[in-house]
Amino acid sequence: MTRTVLCRKYNEQLEGLDAPPQPGSKGQELFDTVSKKAWLEWQDHQTMLINEKQLNMLDPDARKYLSIQMERFLNNEEVDHAEGYTPPASG
Repeated sequence: MTRTVLCRKYNEQLEGLDAPPQPGSKGQELFDTVSKKAWLEWQDHQTMLINEKQLNMLDPDARKYLSIQMERFLNNEEVDHAEGYTPPASG
């Protein structure tokens, strides 16, 4: 049986993650409140930010920036986008 969660991004019961996406209490919070759909969308957005803004993931400031962007994204707040970025056409 598929585990469902009340997704904080979509405010509806959706399929949950298979495991906490991060260690510790933050990972458990995400596991309990974020759907698989929202997490996959965040991962796509995170990848775009890392690539387009050329973030160095060894830099603590870059990791903090992404953490803030993740919270905003999952809470339906305004998030950064790469200037001039056009998402690939779906289809």
